[in-house]
Amino acid sequence: MDRSEYVRRLDDRLETAAYADVDASANGLQVGSSTGDLEHVAFAVDAAAETIDAAAAADADLLVTHHGLSWGGIERVTGRTYDRIAALADAGTGLYVSHLPLDGHPKLGNAAGVADAIGASTTEPFGELGPVPIGRIGELSEPVPTATLRERLDGFEGSERSTQVLPFGPERVERVAVVTGSGTDWLDEAVDAGADALITGEGKQQAYHDAREAGITVFLAGHYATETFGVRALQGLTEEWGIGTTYVSHPTGL
Repeated sequence: MDRSEYVRRLDDRLETAAYADVDASANGLQVGSSTGDLEHVAFAVDAAAETIDAAAAADADLLVTHHGLSWGGIERVTGRTYDRIAALADAGTGLYVSHLPLDGHPKLGNAAGVADAIGASTTEPFGELGPVPIGRIGELSEPVPTATLRERLDGFEGSERSTQVLPFGPERVERVAVVTGSGTDWLDEAVDAGADALITGEGKQQAYHDAREAGITVFLAGHYATETFGVRALQGLTEEWGIGTTYVSHPTGL
């Protein structure tokens, strides 16, 4: 497949343009030529030295990540930014990034993947950021104790520590809101939507008090662990298009 065709398909499927005004990440093709044959694509959560090297070792034409290199523009190509871009260029590997579009997508997104993994198969958009959603909300197939939901979250890739729980909601959880990564800013929206719990990756100090006073449980399952689902879904989609793939697992423990 031609690289431009692949990038166009991803941009269309992820509705990348809809997030342009709300996402600091420069989503889409960040590094490399927009033309040329594409035979092998690598996938990882983060664009970092280790994942770039692994993509190069796999002879990947393109590395697709959730977290890229450009956040609000690059003024100087020096230091670690230079090293990462140089490594991509030396290997002839391009970089495609999807940040918030890959959080909120109803089928391919991180939040959709988390919801499906814990048994909330029917979900709706949640987590408004301007005109676009970045999360999902829905019902579990049956109410479960807090400890049971915690065990499900502990099984995610990169779950090197037990999920931290702020247990201030009902003893049994049924309605859950999901915003992956750093999503405690949407706690009040989860309360207003009638959620028993908010699932996210990492929290802020104030979230403890907000959750306690609002009577909602918050699960902090790890930033990395809650954001592997999107790139995995894109890997599967890419294989459906007849392109070879490699997945690079590099958990951060955070």
